Amino acid sequence: MVLAISFLEAPLKFRAPGVTLPLGLGIGRLVFRALNAVEAVLAVVLVTAVVRAAPTVPVVALTVLAVLLLAIQLAAVRPVLNRRSDRVLAGETLPRSRAHLYYVACELAKVAALLALGVTVLGPVA
Repeated sequence: MVLAISFLEAPLKFRAPGVTLPLGLGIGRLVFRALNAVEAVLAVVLVTAVVRAAPTVPVVALTVLAVLLLAIQLAAVRPVLNRRSDRVLAGETLPRSRAHLYYVACELAKVAALLALGVTVLGPVA
């Protein structure tokens, strides 16, 4: 879901014919709100599964990293992006923001942590 939305849908929607910046921002806010809600639920499921499984140290570390990155996105980066999009939707013209870069960096790190967690849990495949 993260790969499809963050790295495909988000940038491509602004290239679609007729999609204005306000329209794209409005769509993006709805889509990312839904994505983050699903991610939060899945994070709870992941933590519950890991706690119940007598995990190894690497599994705990990767789980904590993935959940921490999601928490940073939700508590620190998303509010900044929401305030910025509110201003743009209100008609302000603003310079480029680094907040998007922080969000993307968290997304990349989160995907890497989740992939590493999957590989660690599955172990070596013969």
